[in-house]
Amino acid sequence: MKTIQQRNNVMVMGQGEQTILMAHGFGCDQSMWQYIAPALAERYRVVLFDYVGAGDSDITAYQSEKYSSAHGYKQDILDIIDELELKDIHFVGHSVSSMIGMLAAIERPECFKKFVMIGPSPCYINEPGYTGGFDASDIADLLTMMEMNFSGWANYLAPVVTDPVKDPQLTKNLEQSFVSVNPQIAREFAEMTFMSDHRESLASMTVPTLIIQCSDDSIVPIEVGEYLHAHLLASTLQIMQVKGHYPHMSNPTETRKLIEAYFSN
Repeated sequence: MKTIQQRNNVMVMGQGEQTILMAHGFGCDQSMWQYIAPALAERYRVVLFDYVGAGDSDITAYQSEKYSSAHGYKQDILDIIDELELKDIHFVGHSVSSMIGMLAAIERPECFKKFVMIGPSPCYINEPGYTGGFDASDIADLLTMMEMNFSGWANYLAPVVTDPVKDPQLTKNLEQSFVSVNPQIAREFAEMTFMSDHRESLASMTVPTLIIQCSDDSIVPIEVGEYLHAHLLASTLQIMQVKGHYPHMSNPTETRKLIEAYFSN
């Protein structure tokens, strides 16, 4: 029987008294934090992990039913917190992990001190009075593409969520990350991500939160960041003048400084 640390490939960096728990987004693993985690580890204890099904996690622990909702991934986070006996956590979540982490904080608010959400969205689908960024048909087409031509999907999505003109290597690296995930798990993770609606949970979030929103994000339009700021009571909105959905990879120094400044206040 593997431990939680083995199941989720948990890695710990740094010796600081304050712990930062970092949760990766869709199509990636903990390596996405490589551009900012080492610098953060100079002051903090940084905990990295892979969700079950990603990176070097124990793929045999993956269960489609459990991970069909964000609550399955939320349990991964809570398991890690319990295993490492973490307290007063500073949490950094990218994209869908912002909402997964929020669900964990709503269930166990006493474990968390501050939150940073990078490119978060509570709902990706447009509705009357709400701009999510996608029509329902767009999401259906994306999921179908993943089923029919997985490598083609990765080749299509990577330049959409980055700035291939400015940083073609990042676009290439992200495409490779996308295709390295088991296609079935990636498809199920995508459906969980893009079909979820966490708007009703926002009012229950009490942990102070910094929302980092990119000014030109093809996945999360600026209206989403503004919506979150309006509905998360203890929130601060920081808009980065950046193109793409991965500022911690494309603009790591600026992103890290925003995180450090928020956590140090």
